[in-house]
Amino acid sequence: MENKDIIVRAATADDKHYAKTITDEMEASAKARGTGIAKRSPEYVQLKMEEGKAVIALTKSGEWVGFCYIEAWGHEKFVANSGLIVNPAFRGHGVAKAIKERIFELSRKKYPDAKIFGLTTGLAVMKINSDLGYEPVTYSELTDDEEFWKGCRSCVNFDVLTAKNRKNCLCTAMLYDPVEKAKEAEEKAAAEKNKLVITTEGSMQEERKKRKFKGNFSLFERWVRYKKYVLLKAARKSGGSGAAGTSKKRFFFGWL
Repeated sequence: MENKDIIVRAATADDKHYAKTITDEMEASAKARGTGIAKRSPEYVQLKMEEGKAVIALTKSGEWVGFCYIEAWGHEKFVANSGLIVNPAFRGHGVAKAIKERIFELSRKKYPDAKIFGLTTGLAVMKINSDLGYEPVTYSELTDDEEFWKGCRSCVNFDVLTAKNRKNCLCTAMLYDPVEKAKEAEEKAAAEKNKLVITTEGSMQEERKKRKFKGNFSLFERWVRYKKYVLLKAARKSGGSGAAGTSKKRFFFGWL
């Protein structure tokens, strides 16, 4: 993180007095973006702090900088890093990235076998997730826990979600699967072990292409804008109701 005067750490019960400031900024930020998030009360945020399922960023003088918390779904088979918010005065200094990295580490520690997922309309968050190992997926690969989806009711795009029978919306779904990542690591280790190296004329190696945003971020940004245009147009045309779209397991471009 660029600003060394900002401390990013696990939140505790002693941080509860920041809860109202955090939830107020969550709501204000959602309104400014014209999007929606699952509204949370200060009491809910305080509970996450008490349970040790949140990360907070503060200045050395105690000024609130940022926040994010963990939610478990589907009998702890899925985990979401939710409510990422940064104080507007500290944006553009790498705070969001530092918080996402810290909450990801905390999630892996508390729920090592769980799949970590997120829904977001923010391209910057998508890139951070990609760097952490998340991959874009269809909504069908996320939790089917009804309590999670109830949280979308407060979103301004809820009509789009319901019109698509909860199979698509303006948010992009991203998933980190620890089983899949472990398998990839084993395959990479095996490939490295069996890799052929020619020292006389050069070198040769085969590597799996990673589905990253790097080098293709602008193209993905255009695709997200097109997705929003199509879904909102369909919602307006149908008056909030429509047939569900089809989906594939990995419906994004092959370079992701």
